[in-house]
Amino acid sequence: MDTLLTAADAALRTLFAPHRAQEASPARDCAKPQMEPAQQRLSGALMRVNHVGEICAQALYTAQASVTRDEALRAHLLQAAREEGDHLAWTRERLDELGDRPSLLNPLWYAGAFAIGVVASKISDAVSLGFVVETENQVSAHLQSHLDRLPAEDEASRAIVARMKEDEERHAADALAAGALELPAPAKALMQAAAKVMTTTAHYI
Repeated sequence: MDTLLTAADAALRTLFAPHRAQEASPARDCAKPQMEPAQQRLSGALMRVNHVGEICAQALYTAQASVTRDEALRAHLLQAAREEGDHLAWTRERLDELGDRPSLLNPLWYAGAFAIGVVASKISDAVSLGFVVETENQVSAHLQSHLDRLPAEDEASRAIVARMKEDEERHAADALAAGALELPAPAKALMQAAAKVMTTTAHYI
């Protein structure tokens, strides 16, 4: 019961509570010039997708931490979740600055990621960590594509995305060092397909 209540509390906080970062945003010292409407819409859409990714990260790490019986691994996952919490706050702050909104489907994204995290963790801690590695690798590649697409004038969004990419790569390396099992190719392909659906949808909704 305690585990269920903790998971429910984490979900409500992620989806509905104001997000406060422990570390200042990488965009704090960046210039924020007025952009053309099309550029601003593009930045808003891309940052909405990134915000969805951080919603899913909170769900994934919370689910994995709630299932594992390894206390050291639980502490590792919760620390990663706290760092991802900064990303969540930074992307939401930038969305507000751009005059845009989060995805209307965030509860759905959270529920799906939480379910996947539970299933992976029920198999084994090694599979759970393997899922983290593959997820973070795919997210890192996705963030690089955003750096390629974000307007050059949008220094603030670019600074946030670049820092997120560094952190995601570190999380993947940490999970690998903790004993992650490499996922089979079909599982990786399925994850890529699911991510494509999510990112395409979140770009608009």
